[in-house]
Amino acid sequence: MSFTNTNFSSKQNFNGVNNNSSTFKTPPSKLPPIFHKAKSAYLLWYAYYQILPKTHRYTLGKKLDETFLAILEAISVAAFLIPQEKAPYIKFAIKKMDLLKIFIMLLWETKSLDDKKYIELSEKLDEIGRNLGGWLGKIVVKKENSPDETQGEK
Repeated sequence: MSFTNTNFSSKQNFNGVNNNSSTFKTPPSKLPPIFHKAKSAYLLWYAYYQILPKTHRYTLGKKLDETFLAILEAISVAAFLIPQEKAPYIKFAIKKMDLLKIFIMLLWETKSLDDKKYIELSEKLDEIGRNLGGWLGKIVVKKENSPDETQGEK
């Protein structure tokens, strides 16, 4: 048997999958836009984290990084739950977001984060906070308007 007559091009593996990396695309995300905003804010933070003074990089900076990741995790978990189960995760993300704002303010007040970086990050966090509040509001309204088993009993 000769391998010269195979239908595989040099860019394909034996499963017929094209190995040319420029043709691979990330699958469409099922995560809500708030996740992408939070991820964008985290990536901005990560750039700042790399240049924080050592006095804060391994203390407050690390805590801030962990808090950011907890927010991303809570948002991503909530995204895949049924509406009745989302609220605790959204509330958790809101609490962590408030804590994150305090940590950022501490970095700014100790001059470990300059004004421009503080403002840019704070604006993103404020928007994410508003979005989380809106998301929670939609969940709570749906919950209040849903039929309850006890409403029919008198």
